[in-house]
Amino acid sequence: MEKRSRAPEQTRRAIIDAAIVEFADKGLSGARVDEIAARTATTKRMIYYYFGGKEQLYATVLEELYGGIRDAERALDLDRLAPMAALKRLVETTFDYHAAHPEFVRLVAVENIHSARHLALLPNIIARNASVLEGLQSLLDRGVAEGVFRPGIAALDLHMLISGHSFHRVSNRHTLAALFGEDLTLGAVAARQRGMLVEVVARYVSPG
Repeated sequence: MEKRSRAPEQTRRAIIDAAIVEFADKGLSGARVDEIAARTATTKRMIYYYFGGKEQLYATVLEELYGGIRDAERALDLDRLAPMAALKRLVETTFDYHAAHPEFVRLVAVENIHSARHLALLPNIIARNASVLEGLQSLLDRGVAEGVFRPGIAALDLHMLISGHSFHRVSNRHTLAALFGEDLTLGAVAARQRGMLVEVVARYVSPG
């Protein structure tokens, strides 16, 4: 009885995991529900039963991936750390998440191709992502009050600085490797660029 009750959840999980691979590999337009079904022990009909259609499944995948990075940030409990230590921890986590989840980077790129028209219809994602700027603003305010951050930094600008480098080195890793002959996935290269980003952000927020 217990095994049967878990089956729908396991099936749904398997479909989402397969859809992440398919959408990240081929985009929304190129992805095929038949291929997603083939990656799982289920059927195209079952996928429509659980999700309603390809675009609804794609929206579920977006929620899954955006939720993943937000969960990783929330788990940091940054309010318990001193402002600079909290900011460095956030930078490292953002960098590491992008590096470990290239499918997230590819799906964000896909959604930008579609002018974020699916993302705009997902209020849960929009609400959860609002917490990013709220948390950064709170951290900035703490740092300014303690004299370790300079005033006047926009939370959105800081977010873009942190996520921009983390995103770019993953989204463009193939072209960068072809042009400059360096594999950005190598541990030593990643460690160097991770440290650079931490240093750049720390200097950007510091007074004077």
